[in-house]
Amino acid sequence: MRITPENTLAIAVDFQERLVPAMSGKDELIRNSSILLKGLAVLGVPVILTRQYPKGLGETVAEIKEAAPGQPEYDKLTFSCYDDEGIREAIRSSGRNQIILCGIEAHICVLQTALGLKEDGFDVLLVENCTGSRKQADKDAALRRAMAEGILPATYESVLFELTQIAGTPQFKEISRLIK
Repeated sequence: MRITPENTLAIAVDFQERLVPAMSGKDELIRNSSILLKGLAVLGVPVILTRQYPKGLGETVAEIKEAAPGQPEYDKLTFSCYDDEGIREAIRSSGRNQIILCGIEAHICVLQTALGLKEDGFDVLLVENCTGSRKQADKDAALRRAMAEGILPATYESVLFELTQIAGTPQFKEISRLIK
């Protein structure tokens, strides 16, 4: 399966003020995720931002909000984004069947979202270097489970260049600048 901008939607799961500081490799996670989201904006790929119980876990961190300006944010109580009625409707109404998934925590909300999407027939790419957990072992287990369930692994760079499709364009130049 090859992803295309017109068939792709991204979901950035729970990059929140009280969760991010506890993540293993948090600085690289936020840097990578910001590059991914900025690149998706260049390519015209819509993004859904989610927040798990923001009253307790806080708002989406500034770096992620700034990387995805104007994209909708959804509050949820369910671990799986896809189990939330409003988010599920936003995904379905997008008309896009390829989902790029990133966020935290890999072994809870991200994994459960990926499983629900896959079960409902979506093609799901899990961006490994834009996904985190507090413990590396939890992230590793989540990635193994996701792949065993048919969810495809990716990196932000591979996703952005696959969506770009051709060198020499203004989009290619902007994506190249972001990655360097």
